[in-house]
Amino acid sequence: MLAVLLFVALVVAWAVTSYLALSSGVSEAGERVPTGVRRQLTATDGLLVSNPTTILVLGTDGGKTAGREAANRSDSIMLIRTDPGKRRLAFLSIPRDLQVDIPEVGLTKINAANQIGGPALALRTVERLTGLDVNHVAFVDFDRFRELIDAVGGIDVVVPRPIRSNKFDCPYATAKRCANWRGWRFERGTQHMDGRRALVYSRIRRNLLDPSETDFARARRQQQVVQATLDKVTSAGSALRLPFIGSDLVKPLATDLSAWQLMQLGWVYFRSDTGRALHCRLGGDPATVGGESVILGTEDNVGTIAMFTGRSAPLPPPRGLPYAPGCLIGERRA
Repeated sequence: MLAVLLFVALVVAWAVTSYLALSSGVSEAGERVPTGVRRQLTATDGLLVSNPTTILVLGTDGGKTAGREAANRSDSIMLIRTDPGKRRLAFLSIPRDLQVDIPEVGLTKINAANQIGGPALALRTVERLTGLDVNHVAFVDFDRFRELIDAVGGIDVVVPRPIRSNKFDCPYATAKRCANWRGWRFERGTQHMDGRRALVYSRIRRNLLDPSETDFARARRQQQVVQATLDKVTSAGSALRLPFIGSDLVKPLATDLSAWQLMQLGWVYFRSDTGRALHCRLGGDPATVGGESVILGTEDNVGTIAMFTGRSAPLPPPRGLPYAPGCLIGERRA
């Protein structure tokens, strides 16, 4: 009996300290969300553990902290949707070069919305484009995202084919060593990555071993890194360490989610069939407009959004059309 009471006491102590550690960081993350963004969000009916939830993840690459009045264009635009009743998880990447009608601005690339009007305009643009209500937001500072990955001990990512990047983010301190450096390399197969290497993997724009890759491959890598990070954050090992790392997990974020809501989402993610998560992307036809390379959206994007929300069966992008929209199940290459 005494052993049972001690176990219960330990569990309660762990739960309380975990919540307090997470709350301290979440409070600061909430302060980084502009008021204009909160007013646009659509409240969910009931708890997140029992209701579908759509979250906008907006990543910025350097510059001001994500979530404050923006200076940078969005480096990554992604929607994540949970459906607890079906144990379903879906990701939808929106290409940065997709030409859209930005409210009060007009036709231009979607990644300009954050630069022109900050996160509030980026949110309005995504909602207009997809026709979906966004329930929550998470603005991510990619320069600090690697701190989160390091806090949970790194992540495991399945690299579908060998990669050698162009020269960027040289790991050496001297110009001489960087001059002889040939770029980042990633072998095929499962690789354990620390924060810096995972961030590099998600940023690669050119794979010199596969010139046919487009920015869509980069978006897929970003989805992989996000999912692998969520896998690690919701793992048993991270859960045991939550009282010590809770505040570190939200340092790269600006989010309206409360500590209680984040814990609910963690449970929803833990129970989801992540091996069959849906990986979707919007797309269209490549074109040049005003001397700029853009992607002109097609009607197939409407069907892809229906796949993302579970209203229709997922279909992969057609072969031979590298910019086409569609959805894949699991770790197959997009």
